[in-house]
Amino acid sequence: MKPTITVFTPTYNRAYCLHNGYEALCRQTLKDFIWLVVDDGSTDNTKELVEEWQKKDNGFEIQYLYKENGGLSTGYNAAIAVMDTELSVCVDSDDYLADDAIEKVVNYWRANGSKDIAGITGLDCTPDGEVIGDLLPNQKTINLIDLMVGKYPITNGDRKNFVRTDLYKSVAPMKEFPDERDFNPHYLHIKISKKYDFLALNEKLCYVDYQTDGMTNTVFKQYLRSPKSFREQRLLDISLKGVPLAFTVKKTIHYVSSCILSKQPCISASPRKLLTVLMYPFGAALTVYLKHTQREHV
Repeated sequence: MKPTITVFTPTYNRAYCLHNGYEALCRQTLKDFIWLVVDDGSTDNTKELVEEWQKKDNGFEIQYLYKENGGLSTGYNAAIAVMDTELSVCVDSDDYLADDAIEKVVNYWRANGSKDIAGITGLDCTPDGEVIGDLLPNQKTINLIDLMVGKYPITNGDRKNFVRTDLYKSVAPMKEFPDERDFNPHYLHIKISKKYDFLALNEKLCYVDYQTDGMTNTVFKQYLRSPKSFREQRLLDISLKGVPLAFTVKKTIHYVSSCILSKQPCISASPRKLLTVLMYPFGAALTVYLKHTQREHV
């Protein structure tokens, strides 16, 4: 019988910490999953390490997929193309699941999931067990767009999204920019959330150990390093309906800046042309600020 969940892990030269994720999967109280390791062109011993784990009686299948280096979003694309389980979740190479995460998610999905629901969103926490940010709203379902734009009485937090694989396939692949590595795959979750809500599960599902070379710790550098990717994200953001005006204004300013940095069409490509014209001076000012404060760090 096919497992319910694919846990996929895009990784690049993280052999030194990948064992944490593997050992957590070995401790799972329910082995109803496949682990898919997407090797994003590693030059360390990642391949050999995974091959050794594949030889063991783990109680779950380990799949290994090698690809040329392209960044996290291309790792998502590669994983989504081959996955065929009902649900899937990305666990970064420096993170690891709580020992009962799979069991909690499968049980909750079996009791409450349907074709009208995108999946389950739960909580991330630090290695010492502290929830990162706020708890989810005390309701059965939430929408990730509403969460992003501040429609719920919470302010921040990291989440772990277990997503229906068929919905991932419906919005993938993300555009790939060969000279950029920083397109945030949460783009896919926002596209899915235009039509579907997620079940809210206020349980600690994943332990997050931020690395100094990770996406979270380099966000300001990314504005200059991957402007085409950010432009694509901002295009989606400013096209969203029913969101607060303040959100759209802010994202339009960032959209203008990304267009300038990437030398891509701006006003003509915008779904909100008048607002883009009005915000253009602010976007230009943001571009100058980024160039002066971040250029030496790129």
